Amino acid sequence: MKIFELKLKNEGVTLNVYLPDASKEMPRMAVRPGVLVIPGGGYSFCSDREAEPVALAFAAKGYAAFVLRYSIGKDKDFSMPFADAEEAMEIIHDNAAEWGVNKEKIAAIGFSAGGHLCAALSTMGKIRPNASILIYPCILESIGKILAFPVPSLEKEVDEKTPATFIAAVREDGVVPIKNSIAYAAALEEAGVPFEIHIFEKGYHGYSLADHTVYSKAEEEYNAHLKCWVDLCMNWLCKRFEV
Repeated sequence: MKIFELKLKNEGVTLNVYLPDASKEMPRMAVRPGVLVIPGGGYSFCSDREAEPVALAFAAKGYAAFVLRYSIGKDKDFSMPFADAEEAMEIIHDNAAEWGVNKEKIAAIGFSAGGHLCAALSTMGKIRPNASILIYPCILESIGKILAFPVPSLEKEVDEKTPATFIAAVREDGVVPIKNSIAYAAALEEAGVPFEIHIFEKGYHGYSLADHTVYSKAEEEYNAHLKCWVDLCMNWLCKRFEV
């Protein structure tokens, strides 16, 4: 696997690239689907457990993976991380041939505030992903009160060009209420955009992959069930991308 880091235009912003090696023994993997991973962190930081572990999980399934560490902090505004996400998509598209990536099969996955940025890219981006994965996402303008800066309400931006979307969240999430996910799903339905949504009854915010690589003992009782979202998502994406 080739792993390297690219610096983007805004200060401190990086795109980490994970390219599985090509091999004649795996001819179907000569050109791979890709996934842009956008970690959460309330636009105040980028969560490590929603970054590389997620990229490696997708790489293990044959994806070229990219982790965006975008502009954060109270001295920023939403336009800056949004510009970072657009730049990341542009870089992936521009280098797709060299990197062996099928630019017609590039998904984006975002967690929490990263889910907000992923949804923004999916509804307002110049280059939109071909599939969108939102895990306990921030969507509504009202959630801005717990973020580093105000954000737009993205259910209002959904249109017929919004990509098919997979959503997972927890009913008892005390940080990002599920009304965010439900509002976005309702907007997708109104626009005629295919989607799949899973609302788990029990759990906590920030579970990421919900396996031993990212959780602590205090959360263990929930993870046996929560971690099934990864397989559900991978199966959904394989069908969307026909891989």
